[in-house]
Amino acid sequence: MRDQIRMSEPTQNQQYDAVIVGAGIIGAAVAFELAKKGYRTLNVDKLPTSGYGSTSNSCAIVRAHYSTYDGVAMAYEGFGYWKDWSGYLDSDDERGHAIYMQSGTVLFMLEGGHHEKVLPLFDQVGVPYEVWDNATMAERVPFFEHGTHGDPTRPEDDRFWAEPEGELVGGLYTPDSGYVSDPQLATHNLQRAAEAKGGTFTFKAEVAEVRQADGRVTGITLTDGTQIDTPIVVNVAGPHSFVINKMAGVYDSMNIKTRALRHEVHHVPSPAGIDFESDGLHTSDSDLAIYVRPESGNNILIGSEDPPCDPQVWVDDPDDYDNVVSDEQWNAQVLRLARRMPSLGVPNEKKGVVDLYDVSDDWIPIYDRTDLAGFYVAIGSSGNQFKNAPVAGYCMAELIDAVEKGHDHDADPLVVTGLFTGLEMNMGFYRRNREINPNSSFSVNG
Repeated sequence: MRDQIRMSEPTQNQQYDAVIVGAGIIGAAVAFELAKKGYRTLNVDKLPTSGYGSTSNSCAIVRAHYSTYDGVAMAYEGFGYWKDWSGYLDSDDERGHAIYMQSGTVLFMLEGGHHEKVLPLFDQVGVPYEVWDNATMAERVPFFEHGTHGDPTRPEDDRFWAEPEGELVGGLYTPDSGYVSDPQLATHNLQRAAEAKGGTFTFKAEVAEVRQADGRVTGITLTDGTQIDTPIVVNVAGPHSFVINKMAGVYDSMNIKTRALRHEVHHVPSPAGIDFESDGLHTSDSDLAIYVRPESGNNILIGSEDPPCDPQVWVDDPDDYDNVVSDEQWNAQVLRLARRMPSLGVPNEKKGVVDLYDVSDDWIPIYDRTDLAGFYVAIGSSGNQFKNAPVAGYCMAELIDAVEKGHDHDADPLVVTGLFTGLEMNMGFYRRNREINPNSSFSVNG
């Protein structure tokens, strides 16, 4: 009700400097950063409130172990925002501010594993880390065993139940990482911060048309017929991003495209005698193809790292998909954790969430302009960009402002300097017309 009371409805032909389609975590961040630059912004979302869609079901993990320099640099820049979340917002929220749980992350190390790409990048970027041997692992995370199990399989495969083939090399620990306590609240915080700078949000409002003339966007039309005029539209529609791109006529001109992917995350109680909520941490386990983090109520949240053996369910209509936890994926993910955490009990009741990820062809987001002047995209970000939302908002605002003032981003990609780290972030890395990046992990980790 408070959202509805403070919400300002757009009126017919009202002029805004920028309309953002979507009010998830990144859409709200884009609004805040543009509003800070003096843009009159409007976020339009078909759902009842900000962060109500896929953002609300995000694992909200904040970590830095990416397989590219640009991925690590943006993620490390993001740490500074979350560590001083209230200071960054510089505004009040009647619901309070989300809390950053700095639990740390441990990336399990295997021979030839992901850490071999990550460590040189950590050194290059300056990410603090510790390398744990298995003795240190046994001391710091005694609830995990250290066996390796070969290529990930599913419980119906006999190999799933085989004895471990060897041992982990150890763990790569990053103390600054963690997770956000309430992803929907964090989005609401950004909404309130944007509103404090003059931004407007409207909900239960669906886009029917992206209007244009002479090669430039001129506004949007809602399904109720309301026309909103603007010279700038930013597509931050999450799993619906490809729908909006087709509406704007830019879908076919983009070399990298996005699709909606159905994904499950499961919740199980921590084993008896283990306070995982206090003593646990975010863990990436590529050997068993799962990631976990503590969840409130001394529970454990389990996600899949998308191994080849797990089926990928691509969704053609993001408004119509199976949102019920499946027996097959529940068993796969929970039993994988039980292999790593032998004291874990497997509950009879299946708890978890099912939602859609907005995934690009190489699982790296697209932060860019498009061939339609004034139409921008911040898409393909689901599953791995929650942590980067404030950075992405800042970078998108810098990009939009530069292009609108005449900068040719296609010919001379914009480089944005991080406010916290001073690192240079080349926005050309996220361009729509890049080739598929072979260094991508082609997976997600919360």
